[in-house]
Amino acid sequence: MKRDKPKYKQIVDAAVIVIAENGYHQAQVSKIAKEAGVADGTIYLYFKNKEEILISVFREKMGDFVEIVKNAIKKEITATEKLYEMIDSHFRWLHGDRHLAIVTQLELRQSNKDLRYRINEVLKEYLVLLDSILKEGIEKGEFDEKIDIRLARQMVFGTIDETITSWVMNDQKYDLLKLAPEVHRLILNGMKS
Repeated sequence: MKRDKPKYKQIVDAAVIVIAENGYHQAQVSKIAKEAGVADGTIYLYFKNKEEILISVFREKMGDFVEIVKNAIKKEITATEKLYEMIDSHFRWLHGDRHLAIVTQLELRQSNKDLRYRINEVLKEYLVLLDSILKEGIEKGEFDEKIDIRLARQMVFGTIDETITSWVMNDQKYDLLKLAPEVHRLILNGMKS
């Protein structure tokens, strides 16, 4: 499989930097190749086009992040604590990689409808984890039993997402990690019975 090839990760990591610094539309394959330290033609051994690179960036990075969240919520802790772990992990993930934060929060949003659909497919695994936390919280009486899971998922993800986007749009001038407890508190207040 392509992902096992040695230069694949190099190209994906280079694409994050180039897309963040130049914008998706100005991120030429030649710039990505140069950043990755490979010949332009090498890119096409791994990817059909620039769109495939963007999808692969999101798939690979989101896959890594989903594993972080899975490990965080595997612990024997309450659903309330799992929700905090998810919020804190999401903030830490993007706080630790400013280029990736720009790509996920700004550049992926400017893509066409088909590309956004494919990105949403990648996001599904993360949302399934969020649903499992919400269901557990309802079952254990931590969250209001009348909660609409779909609406709660949108509220939680939307709040996390918008908080990170605002941080990126403000040139990451403040400490995103300090916001995790407050975001958690506000979300919990909306879900308690």
